[in-house]
Amino acid sequence: MADIVEKAQRMLEKYPLCSHCLGRQFALLGYGLDNLSRGEALKLLLTMKGHQLALDKDNTGFALLKTLTSNGSFDMAAEILKRTKKKMNGKRRVCHLCKGRFDSLQDLMNGSVSQLKNYEYTSFLVGVELPIEVEEREDEFKAEFEVKHGESVRNAFSREIGKRIAEITGKQTDYKKPDLVVLVNPFEDRIKIQVNPIYISGRYRKLVRGIPQSRWLCSKCRGRGCERCNWTGKMYPESVEEIIGEPILQQALGEAVALHGAGREDIDARMLGRGRPFVIEVKKPKKRFLNLRKLAKTINARAQGKVRVSNLRFADKDWVRRLKKTEAAEKVYRAIVEFDRVVLGKELAQIEKNLVNAVVYQQTPRRVLHRRADLVREKHIYEAKVKRLKPNRIELRLRCQGGLYIKELITGDEGRTTPNIAEIVGAQATPLELDVLSVLMREED
Repeated sequence: MADIVEKAQRMLEKYPLCSHCLGRQFALLGYGLDNLSRGEALKLLLTMKGHQLALDKDNTGFALLKTLTSNGSFDMAAEILKRTKKKMNGKRRVCHLCKGRFDSLQDLMNGSVSQLKNYEYTSFLVGVELPIEVEEREDEFKAEFEVKHGESVRNAFSREIGKRIAEITGKQTDYKKPDLVVLVNPFEDRIKIQVNPIYISGRYRKLVRGIPQSRWLCSKCRGRGCERCNWTGKMYPESVEEIIGEPILQQALGEAVALHGAGREDIDARMLGRGRPFVIEVKKPKKRFLNLRKLAKTINARAQGKVRVSNLRFADKDWVRRLKKTEAAEKVYRAIVEFDRVVLGKELAQIEKNLVNAVVYQQTPRRVLHRRADLVREKHIYEAKVKRLKPNRIELRLRCQGGLYIKELITGDEGRTTPNIAEIVGAQATPLELDVLSVLMREED
């Protein structure tokens, strides 16, 4: 204990320190005390030591009491000097490490709670921004006095403010996945609320053709608005993302939404069956406690039979990552294919024979080269069934690995996809309609 008190004395003799900052240099020693109480206890012990020496007529005692008054801002030391009629030279000095900012904790806490009233949340975390000079000053101080059991000024601010916010709001601190972060800069009296997104998962069915999955900016004006896009900034008036996302955005009072899907269908393809798994990410939401059952009804009513959602539930960022990994999950397609001549029964049989359990080598289709690297990808087909509709028209059903471009499997894309149906039959093949019937993804309960 003597070593601790002696070190505290050396610290105060060289630098002015508030009780918070003195106490946190020994934060890991002892239990049940906060830094303020720990610092005041050390100053009390030093005051008693100085008083004892002063009563013994030892001038070092008066010097210590003066240090505790000026550098420690300790009222008891000042009172003893006053009673012994010793003059106190100089004013009380501001803390070398925090510049007195621990004294403004109440203001920071009040400001934080006031801003938090604008948001719905169950958990939070306090983050602290510090000027570089504050951290450098702290590092130099710890090195000079070989501080081994201390707490950083950043941690101390975060913990103290977080503890008080939790007491007032009744909310929990979450260090891993908080709903929001209260970002505080104590040295500039700045408070900022960083709201983490909410994620809502489900499945969507796209029941009509001509709607892209995501909002598609005008290629000419890039969203600014021009004659080509009729000043909408978009190539298409609506998208699955907007149809699903806008009602959610309105309910959550967020700033923007983003749709993450387990792959995507072409604009002119429908998404049928149980639908495609998706997650809507709502950025900076003020409301998080949404009634998803009512929200699904609202979305489906507004979609007017174009899109339907089901199985809405809250998710997290990990689910988005899983969706991205399952873009290559198995999918079932139905395509209507027309040939430029009558096809024979044996030619249709040859399609099934060549495609069942086939490995397809597919160079990036020309139509998507502007957004995808020009690579040859290996994709697998597991099942293929052909049904004649007309002498020159068939229905093709495929169960295959996700990421296989079906239109190019039909046309051959000038030899960039092999094998392909046009090549197998020896006739020009055109896809008239394409539907996704199923996305085979094992979902969590």
